[in-house]
Amino acid sequence: MTLRSGVINRIGVAAWIAQILLQCAWYAWLFPPQRMPMWLALGIALIPLLLPLLAIGNVRRALLWIGMLSLFYFCHGVAESWSSAQERVPAMLESFVRPGRDRCAGDRSEGPAW
Repeated sequence: MTLRSGVINRIGVAAWIAQILLQCAWYAWLFPPQRMPMWLALGIALIPLLLPLLAIGNVRRALLWIGMLSLFYFCHGVAESWSSAQERVPAMLESFVRPGRDRCAGDRSEGPAW
């Protein structure tokens, strides 16, 4: 692993952790759901983000999974930012974290991740 790819991997993992923390803050603290239990909303938001832990032994593969899953969170962020003025800030943060994750998932400096 080169220094460049090591830094990119760390940025990707940091963006992934930021996304997990954002989801926790969004649904548990900033805007708790009013029509469903909080644990259910957190489960729906967090379980897909925890799936890449299955591939954490290979960080590049985990980042590839994160990149694929991030499209859902990008779409969710765009939809929420257009539909709810109160939730616009966390929704835009959710959408803006995605390009960093995608860049790290798409790093091919050492060949394909699969």
